[in-house]
Amino acid sequence: MKLPLVLTVAGSDSGGGAGIQADLKTMLALGTHGMSVIAAVTAQNSLGVQGYWELPAEAVRAQYRSVADDIGVQAVKTGMLASAPLVETVAELLAETDAPVVVDPVGVSKHGDSLLAASALDSVRRKLLPVATLATPNLDEVAQLTGVRVTEESELSRAADAMLALGPRWVLIKGGHLPGDAVDLLSDGSREVWLRAERYDNRHTHGTGCTLASAIAAGLAKGLTVPEAVRAAKEYVTGAIAAGFPLGAGIGPVDHGWRFRQPLT
Repeated sequence: MKLPLVLTVAGSDSGGGAGIQADLKTMLALGTHGMSVIAAVTAQNSLGVQGYWELPAEAVRAQYRSVADDIGVQAVKTGMLASAPLVETVAELLAETDAPVVVDPVGVSKHGDSLLAASALDSVRRKLLPVATLATPNLDEVAQLTGVRVTEESELSRAADAMLALGPRWVLIKGGHLPGDAVDLLSDGSREVWLRAERYDNRHTHGTGCTLASAIAAGLAKGLTVPEAVRAAKEYVTGAIAAGFPLGAGIGPVDHGWRFRQPLT
């Protein structure tokens, strides 16, 4: 059996809860073969990000071409890209790739640490988002990229329109920071799909955005439509949040293997 092939282009999380590590765990859990292009290396744990170092653009390009030219890809997910040169390099590579692209426009970590240079925002707007099949910003990233600030559910449609104006075919506005149920809005400008899930009282949510974007990419690699892939990914992530994974002294990650855990006997 040949597994669907999914490529993540993102930063490495030394704590294993987000970034490349979360992406690959998610891809495995959802029955796909995950491959990686490391764009940056972080020193981080459950307490925060202590530092990060981006890789040279030529190293990112070489990793990508190595995988795409030999193995091939059926979906690509991008995460932390750190700088304008890396954003533009990756955007150029994606434009040459015949596969759906999920862009998670990572700007800050769960702990509030910056993971994208301010000078790279314009490159994300002009170069990266226009090649995205789907963009998955949270509310902070929407504000960072468009200036639209959302404080209540009724404002999500306005945020979606502002993001779509930057070029992605679809956008998923993640409303997890709003009060009440965990509600997200998927839109392509002509139709809206509202996704709701129970909010769990669990602080171990590190890597939620990476996990969701990777789960969507896995669904797209399997041939699902964007709405189908988003619904399936939302269900998977909701279960991972509910399970949680206490790790270290701070915010632990979601449990990527929650569907496979066996009760201890």
